[in-house]
Amino acid sequence: MNRRNFSQGTLAAIVSVMAQSAFAQTGAYPNRTVKIIAPVAPGGGVDLVARTVAERMQKALGQAFIVENMSGGGGVIASQVTMRAAPDGYTLMLGYVATHGTNPAMRNIPYNAVKDFTAIAMVAGTPNVFVVSAGVAANTLKDFVALAKKTPLSFGTSGQGSLTHLLVEQFKLASDFQATHAPYRGITPAITDVLGGQTQFMMPGLAAALQHIKSGKLRPLAVTGSKRHPALPDVPTFEELGYKGFTAVQWYGIVGPAKMPASIVARLNEEINKAISTPELRERLSGEALDLMPMTSAEFAAFIEAEVARWTKLVRDRNIEINT
Repeated sequence: MNRRNFSQGTLAAIVSVMAQSAFAQTGAYPNRTVKIIAPVAPGGGVDLVARTVAERMQKALGQAFIVENMSGGGGVIASQVTMRAAPDGYTLMLGYVATHGTNPAMRNIPYNAVKDFTAIAMVAGTPNVFVVSAGVAANTLKDFVALAKKTPLSFGTSGQGSLTHLLVEQFKLASDFQATHAPYRGITPAITDVLGGQTQFMMPGLAAALQHIKSGKLRPLAVTGSKRHPALPDVPTFEELGYKGFTAVQWYGIVGPAKMPASIVARLNEEINKAISTPELRERLSGEALDLMPMTSAEFAAFIEAEVARWTKLVRDRNIEINT
């Protein structure tokens, strides 16, 4: 073979390899199992949404999507693993308000929630609801504020710096009252103690509190968000009651390592948005008081950035101690 033929053959081989590589990253994606890390133990809203997305993606893309639960550090461990993974679309994570909202505002964490991740698709969210235990003599938020200004009260949360904590701090600031914070290791024990009257009020996600509200054991006085929730049509929003800025929700979305190929991000975003637009999925999640929140990847990225800024400002305004 002469030099010209050798060069042409070599060039053709190189072009072929490049084309196959490009196809493997775009058209053929996914061509092996995709892992979605859930940064919590099995059970609860984060795990539910992760498994729902995995199930729908497996059906839509014809490849295995598995969920790996990785609890610890309030989502920090899972976030680090995801951040350090190859940005090829085969390691994803169910990010949520803690990992990409309140943790960056409250804690010295080893990742940047904006720069170290690719925002892929928002999935769903549930509003937070201000509830009091059955023994508290307040039927409206106005009644509660009047009571709180003259009576020592305590509130439970799912932990220092959690959304359930920061929302109460936001409300205390807006209403000018004081109350004792009782942080718990998770939302379940916090709800247990407010049910028993050991604490008097809290602001859990609606999904976690709904069954106790329906049973009459917790009394809802207001919900976050821009409009009343269908599950609690008689409960006003904070906005209706004159409190601005209470739009926060417990949200859940799919993220990946930084610098993922745009084509893979676009495909995942498209398929997830298709999935959450189906009546089947809408009904499944609405039964858990989860509202679908479709966004483009750019909109989701901007949402995360705004969340970090929002809670960082509140932490500074309230001089809340930042944990290491």
